[in-house]
Amino acid sequence: MSEQSCNTQPVRFLDEAAIRPLLSFEALIPAMARALTDFSAGRVVQPVRGILSIQQHHGFMGVMPAVYGDVMGAKLVTLYPDNGSRGLPTHQAVVALFRADTGEPLAMMDGRLITEMRTAAVSAVATKLLSASGATSLAILGSGVQATAHFHALSLVRKFDEIRIWSRNSQNAQALADEIGARATSAEDAVRGADVVVTVTNSPEPVLRGAWLKRGVLVNAVGAVGPKHREVDDDAMRGAVVVDSREAAMKESGDVLLANAPIYAELGELLAGTKPIPQAKITIFKSLGLAVEDLATAKLILEQLQTSLS
Repeated sequence: MSEQSCNTQPVRFLDEAAIRPLLSFEALIPAMARALTDFSAGRVVQPVRGILSIQQHHGFMGVMPAVYGDVMGAKLVTLYPDNGSRGLPTHQAVVALFRADTGEPLAMMDGRLITEMRTAAVSAVATKLLSASGATSLAILGSGVQATAHFHALSLVRKFDEIRIWSRNSQNAQALADEIGARATSAEDAVRGADVVVTVTNSPEPVLRGAWLKRGVLVNAVGAVGPKHREVDDDAMRGAVVVDSREAAMKESGDVLLANAPIYAELGELLAGTKPIPQAKITIFKSLGLAVEDLATAKLILEQLQTSLS
């Protein structure tokens, strides 16, 4: 009998219900800092994700492979902006994890919660490093799952006394404000005077104006993905621009490309101290999302599962 036919070990599948109790921002934030540092130091093998357009259904599928230390794998992620009207998540995904040394599959995981939490955790890493240590006011433009996740993640690294919410859907903005103890208001009023701003919308056009921003602000620009989509206008993008990946930003970020904005550094370079923290009137962290973040999260989940079973 061949070696292949002897290998009947079933591959574990973890759905969202199994993942949720194993994943916390307290563990995830430092894991994302390590992953970003390793990425910028060249210790990760990762091409820019491939994007497949499903035009007839107004959707996209991304293919995100990477090799990171002793694991490798890929996330298949879909983005269907119209799903909100159907009561479905706009982002859905699966993550496949393998051993890097033998290619053996380790696990398959639902990727929706992984994507939600690792995205917010990366913004928390940026906020801890790049925002003023005394930051007390937070503005969130958007009211979906990423808005909620960012509130919880960023609240672990800064103590916010005032939180203001804006959304194109005013009812959703009010519902989120009621849930987290914030105030729903206009976009301009939310942003003016805020120490930290988060943009997590599906808007293809700017919802954030640089003229509204105070000196010393950090903007976590998260929502716009694609070379023709942007949430942040040219005035804001004249600040110091930090990205998760230069290569990805120069192919995928409309915020960067449409403003012709120079990139100051990758976040991993700043974490490692190979480049100094920018001292700018405005700092923009443009987050696109990296496969290494998904692999590091999936590995953390497996480690937590093994600990819980031991």
